[in-house]
Amino acid sequence: MGVPAFFRWLSRKYPSIIVHSVEEKPKECNGIKIPVDTSKPNPNEVEFDNLYLDMNGIIHPCTHPEDKAAPKNEDEMMVAIFEYIDRLFNIVRPRRLLYMAIDGVAPRAKMNQQRSRRFRASKEGVEGAEEKQRIRQEILTKGGFLPPEEVKERFDSNCITPGTEFMDNLAKCLRYYIADRLNNDPGWKNLTVILSDASAPGEGEHKIMDYIRRQRAQPNHDPNTHHCLCGADADLIMLGLATHEPNFTIIREEFKPNKPKPCGLCNQFGHEVKDCQGLPREKQGEHDQFADCPPGSEQEFIFIRLSVLREYLEKELTMASLPFTFDIERSVDDWVFMCFFVGNDFLPHLPSLEIREGAIDRLVGIYKNVVHKTGGYLTESGYVNLQRVQMIMLAVGEVEDSIFKKRKDDEENFRRRQKEKRKRMKRDQPSFIPGGQFSPQALGRGNRSSPQAISNPRQTAYEMRMQDKQNSTPSTSPNTSFTSDGTPSPAGGIKRKAEDSDSEPEPEDNIRLWESGWKQRYYKNKFDVDVSDEKFRRKVVQSYVEGLCWVLRYYYQGCASWKWYYPFHYAPFASDFEGIADLPSDFEKGTKPFRPLEQLMGVFPAASGNFLPPTWRKLMTDPESSIIDFYPEDFAIDLNGKKFAWQGVALLPFVDERRLRAALEEVYPDLTPDENRRNSLGGDIMFVGKHHLLCDFVLELYKSSSTEPMDMPPELCHGIQGKLTLNENAVLPDETVESPVPLLRDLTQNSAISINFKDPQFQDDFVFKAVVLPGAKKPAPVLKPGDWEKTNNNGRPWRPQLGFNRDRRPAHLDQSAFRTLGHAMSRERGQSGSGVYSNAAPLGAYQGNPYRPLLGGQPQIPKLLSNLRPQESWRGPTPLFQQPPQRYERNSGAAPLISWNRMLQSQGAAFQQNQYQGGPMNYPHRPDDRMDRGRQGYGPGRPYPLPPPSGRYNWN
Repeated sequence: MGVPAFFRWLSRKYPSIIVHSVEEKPKECNGIKIPVDTSKPNPNEVEFDNLYLDMNGIIHPCTHPEDKAAPKNEDEMMVAIFEYIDRLFNIVRPRRLLYMAIDGVAPRAKMNQQRSRRFRASKEGVEGAEEKQRIRQEILTKGGFLPPEEVKERFDSNCITPGTEFMDNLAKCLRYYIADRLNNDPGWKNLTVILSDASAPGEGEHKIMDYIRRQRAQPNHDPNTHHCLCGADADLIMLGLATHEPNFTIIREEFKPNKPKPCGLCNQFGHEVKDCQGLPREKQGEHDQFADCPPGSEQEFIFIRLSVLREYLEKELTMASLPFTFDIERSVDDWVFMCFFVGNDFLPHLPSLEIREGAIDRLVGIYKNVVHKTGGYLTESGYVNLQRVQMIMLAVGEVEDSIFKKRKDDEENFRRRQKEKRKRMKRDQPSFIPGGQFSPQALGRGNRSSPQAISNPRQTAYEMRMQDKQNSTPSTSPNTSFTSDGTPSPAGGIKRKAEDSDSEPEPEDNIRLWESGWKQRYYKNKFDVDVSDEKFRRKVVQSYVEGLCWVLRYYYQGCASWKWYYPFHYAPFASDFEGIADLPSDFEKGTKPFRPLEQLMGVFPAASGNFLPPTWRKLMTDPESSIIDFYPEDFAIDLNGKKFAWQGVALLPFVDERRLRAALEEVYPDLTPDENRRNSLGGDIMFVGKHHLLCDFVLELYKSSSTEPMDMPPELCHGIQGKLTLNENAVLPDETVESPVPLLRDLTQNSAISINFKDPQFQDDFVFKAVVLPGAKKPAPVLKPGDWEKTNNNGRPWRPQLGFNRDRRPAHLDQSAFRTLGHAMSRERGQSGSGVYSNAAPLGAYQGNPYRPLLGGQPQIPKLLSNLRPQESWRGPTPLFQQPPQRYERNSGAAPLISWNRMLQSQGAAFQQNQYQGGPMNYPHRPDDRMDRGRQGYGPGRPYPLPPPSGRYNWN
């Protein structure tokens, strides 16, 4: 969603919605990872029913990560995606359904935003490569040191678009991955898996919402289903609220600003490409063990509890003395609608409403003041009452002028504070800092390099004095200026250069919204029309109102029209929303989405034409092409009052659908059979394992070879309903599932099965009611009186909760415990991601007492962490922290080790079959004999090598 600061604002205003996830890590035995048993209770102390994955939020960070080295090839990308899904599954542990949704062909309203983003990415990629090469040549010319330039093909992230070969291969890999997990992971045993790949039209998150809406309308739906949706987009919060499901949670990566990134030239941390000087790398650590390791740890996940957000909104939106009955569900819908005014993926935000300036709070305040006059709510089940919306917008329009003036005052105050801060830092900077052996050294455990002994201090002190003397300037008049060679200038002062000024260059603003006449200048500069042109202004307002109705319908009912889009780059003012009550808000029915290759022609720049067939690609570059104007080589970016280019508006021409289709008719015959297959629209695929109740039913369908759609029995699949049809390329039991990734083996002993799945269908005029379903139980209140304030705990800053159990006892160590650990544990890895005490045994690693009992005669580590909450171990249904601690005497001998040894042996026996050497990321290699098709596949468990025999661990 086009509100970059929305989640930051939301998490600061309603902090208790955030919960840090508890993740059980895989255990290691002799360097071999043993997978987590996800069939055991969730360590977050909450059980989820359904997990929905917005896959594009997983694909992008796995294919071109920002904080680590990118995968070398497509196969490594696929394995990285598998591991990311494994990690999410380990945290959430759904018990009924896993729904994977990849973005398919989007509505036309979204394609404009996709087109802008892809053209920007292509332009920035070319400019970045040129700038990088220029700086490299400058550094090498000056004698700097840079590592040799790697010759590799740059990964074009534009290939993550429906219709490309990459997305087609990804769908094949995910089908293999699902079959593998259904065969070998106990946590997937009774799970239903639905894969909606890029061939199914619709954005990933909206395909998920469409599934939830249609299942909610079925009589067998469980109204107390606990949903968990994974994704980082802000609009997922709106979509979750729009479902009116009482138990809805969002999981996403925790955003940590200012994460260090390596320089693109020297691969060192601490500076960007533009600041690179080509200096050799300094030794990091005694043995240079921290050379290429970025500081920090693995990205963590957080939960966003929408049930808690509803508690906040219920308190904030509750209004007394209304002329109509107050309904919190309708008020939440109105709150979602008002958030659209500050930005979304389909409409530009209104000029007077900025999320960073408290626009949502202002809208809520106006809403609560005006709703008494409206006679009712703004929306109902996704349909807008324009007469009531007009009253809200005109109330915003009355304060637009003061909003613009306050914005200007705030900007000037900020610049003044920044200028004073720079002057203060310059004034407080020490006039002389000793260098060499006498340079300041950081103290404490965090210092990687130990200070060296001073040698020949008298000579070093003399050199420092001489250097200081050379740097000192002769006594001159304060008004005397100097020439470039350092001699006094007789001609008087020289004007200071712009780069020496304390003020930063600001982009030119021709609109000047804070001055009178701002509306005239806005329409003249942005639309090239006079403000007196009422007909044009009416057209802009009508298009924007249509967009508001389309977006709300999209969120609550599904896509109202695949063809509609907002045909302008800029939004009107709130004060222009006069007489909108009579504007039509209906959309053309029966529209169809673009085909995948047609969408590629609509959103790709010419630089990404290699993903298209040759004759189609020629239409992008041939000067004689009838649509060559759709693909400009360069385009303007209007900062529109912003500071950075990525915040500006890309002024690209809009694609004319009729001209595009007419041009493509001539090249359609050139498509190969494989390209025709990729250009067709598909549907969802359902997977189940042999233990699932639905497995035998699906198997009988394949035996009957029936081509008619069959109703799915809801009693066999947790109440899920839909139509099932046979799949031509189905995964079938006792048939080999070939691996599309050379790193991974084929599944020769497959027991999973797949079939086409289609959601329940309804009439075009059917309205999905935005209400809480009968029988739904309202979650227990979470917020306490202190949570309504920005700080609690007697004024101390708010800290996120860990896990869903609010009464969980926090771990605590006193100072003496830290001192003892500091002496007992090695400090060599103090800067690693595991923390200072990274050599300590993982809590609960042996399914019992946090520390393994030691043999007599071995040095005993004090048992200081017995009250810690084990985040990585569960024994049966009872969490380990609720069990009484086991105590052993020092001289008890080896007796306590017997159960520990038996546990290791039992774990090893489960993974003893089909042993082979693991490849990268602990995935197995194919056998060397590539022609041997009778090779062994997976056994009943995932083939991890046997753990080492007991007695080989050294706890010192």
